[in-house]
Amino acid sequence: MKEGVVTPPDSEKDLQNVEGSLNTEEEKAEEAHIQLSKGRFVLVLVGLVLAIFLASLDFTIISTAIPKITDEFHSLQDIGWYGSAFFITTAATTAHWGRLYTFFPLKWTYLTSIFFFELGSVICGAAPSSTALIIGRAICGIGAAGLFSGSYTIIAVLVPSADRPKYSGLMGASYGLASVVGPLIGGAFTSHVSWRWCFYINLPVGGVSCLFILLFFANEPPKSRPDWRGMLRQLDMLGLVLIVGAITCFILALQWGGVSKAWDSGAVIGTLVAFVVCMILFVIEQWWLGENAMVHSVMIKRRTIWVGSMFSFLINSAFLVTFYYLPIYFQSVQGVSASTSGVRTVPFILAVTFCVVIVGQIITKTGYAYPWMIVGAAITTIGSGLIYTFDTNSPAGKWIGYQILCGIGVGVSFQVPVMLIQATTKDADVPLATATLLFIQTLGGAFGVSSAQAAFQNTLLKQLPITAPGLNPQIVLDAGASELKRVIPEQFLQGVLEAYVSGFRECLIVGIAFGGAAFLAAFGFRFTNIKRTAAAEA
Repeated sequence: MKEGVVTPPDSEKDLQNVEGSLNTEEEKAEEAHIQLSKGRFVLVLVGLVLAIFLASLDFTIISTAIPKITDEFHSLQDIGWYGSAFFITTAATTAHWGRLYTFFPLKWTYLTSIFFFELGSVICGAAPSSTALIIGRAICGIGAAGLFSGSYTIIAVLVPSADRPKYSGLMGASYGLASVVGPLIGGAFTSHVSWRWCFYINLPVGGVSCLFILLFFANEPPKSRPDWRGMLRQLDMLGLVLIVGAITCFILALQWGGVSKAWDSGAVIGTLVAFVVCMILFVIEQWWLGENAMVHSVMIKRRTIWVGSMFSFLINSAFLVTFYYLPIYFQSVQGVSASTSGVRTVPFILAVTFCVVIVGQIITKTGYAYPWMIVGAAITTIGSGLIYTFDTNSPAGKWIGYQILCGIGVGVSFQVPVMLIQATTKDADVPLATATLLFIQTLGGAFGVSSAQAAFQNTLLKQLPITAPGLNPQIVLDAGASELKRVIPEQFLQGVLEAYVSGFRECLIVGIAFGGAAFLAAFGFRFTNIKRTAAAEA
């Protein structure tokens, strides 16, 4: 064939070669990504890392502030809500953000999510009551959902699939860094300024992220956009109402049961029934909507996605149960300040962060991700079991070593499902696949923390008449988690601390159960090399 001249195929074999060439070009087109200069790419990447840091900080910074918040608002019973309100809206709106990123320009949709997060932070910082704080946390969760989903989506359009595990690991490292400094910053603000600055600190961080994305990220138009009626149908607002209603009923039942109301009371039974009914209606509605559902049926049918989502739900629950209740143990039982409790949780979070980064690099080089999930879940379960043995006088060597072990388990497995899904999913499906996983993963936080809070409160109220007979349990509930030594009469103090330890241990049983279930779920994955999978799809 002469150069520059195209001749028709003269055989069936030549025709197949031409068709194969065309298919290859189509597949390469799917792999195409936004081209930015190196400098702009780095600045956009910094903006994404800061945004993930921003949202992740809200997961972690409040952990050391919660005991003081309960002191100010006399709201020990609301501990579960401070975490769950954030998790509920994050989970419930993640899929919606995933669709919004396909309907509207990626850049402006992402900036909108930053706005919601900043608005919620202002409400939390200025909250005059526990209820206002919970509302602010819910609004923060809406913004955080867009930040998490959008950050991974932007990475997907900036880099080819073979390189995504490396940048997903970087996102995980940002989460880990926020996890490390969050308790420290939260403890320092709570001890020396005010817990309210745990939320005001989000404003400058979000401002920098917003500026970098605004100035340096290309405004890519959506590939296709339905009319407004079609968009509303695809956003599945009924599904949003049903899932939020279901989780709210579940948490209310756990909050009331055995504490303010008997487990067999009409209110508790009614909310549990409402939870079941809403969940059944949600499943039916999702099946009926098909491709317009919040949880896309095609995504759930893919083994990597549904098993990865299940694993993320369970491992995230185990992680957050330990993370949220360690500061309560340190401040209430061991009597340290908020800032000191933040320092004491550093071994746990450093282990998580270090392992997330290292494992991300290892998976990028080797392509083998599956074994890390099994190993990580097993170590997490063992570590949680060892933390269960904490008592009123546990020495530093014990609580440092056991935290490190548990953190290693979480760190080596936490990011793996995202890496697997992004490496084995076509570019066009990455936003919805990522949103599906994050939706189910974040639900784990809501269920895990609320279940642990129910176990804590019920055990505390059950043990107080035994360990501190003659003391009105309501005094303990009203005291707040960090004011026990100041409020509780000396003759009852040791008994109250023992009851707190019993409640803390029940929380760890919840975490152990979730970790063990994650270990079993990990065996549902196929053993595959994601580098070879990505190369085959390129």
